[in-house]
Amino acid sequence: MGTNLKLDERIGVELELSQAQAEGTWFDADQYVNKWPARRHDHFLIPAGTIHCSGRNSMVLEISATPYIFTFKLWDWGRPGLDGKPRPIHLEHGLANIQWDRNTDWVKENLINRVCPTARGPGWTEERTGLHALEFIETRRHWFEGPVIHENRGSVHVLNLVEGQAAVVESPDHSFEPFVVHYAETFIVPAAVEKYSLRPLLPKTKCATIRASVRIDS
Repeated sequence: MGTNLKLDERIGVELELSQAQAEGTWFDADQYVNKWPARRHDHFLIPAGTIHCSGRNSMVLEISATPYIFTFKLWDWGRPGLDGKPRPIHLEHGLANIQWDRNTDWVKENLINRVCPTARGPGWTEERTGLHALEFIETRRHWFEGPVIHENRGSVHVLNLVEGQAAVVESPDHSFEPFVVHYAETFIVPAAVEKYSLRPLLPKTKCATIRASVRIDS
């Protein structure tokens, strides 16, 4: 993520990308785009217009506000389709939507691990991980070794267990039967459920979830 290109350099990038697609030649992405190291539980924000991709040996949990809109592909790493030709990309649309002012410093300041603590209680902590001014999805990460209460506040919650073998989702007022979620599984709690709790399935273990919901406060 992040570019540091002047106008003449942008034109050169467009020409190189077009040539790579038309002729099957190699495009040296490293020459133009930053690479940031990724570690377990890092959180990268990608507002619309940001160049991005994941590297090898990465397991990515993507939380998207736009599942019905395309991600425009500029370069496909030379991979051919079944016909032996470069696979289709969206070069014209992609170049028209890049936010070129998102340079190295801006990306580092705004998009990488903007994590801040928001609350804590007995055996649990909460962090805000992904609210950016350009996004309407609020993401909270909860670390817990015992029960932690979540309040829907009129919004559907989408969660993923990102740490720990398994956790139990329960209703404080017994409005639904308890159910177990396992590592990397995603589950949805409807807005009609006003409160629910999570706890590790196994004693003396630590779990974590990422919770996504529509932003309702600052």
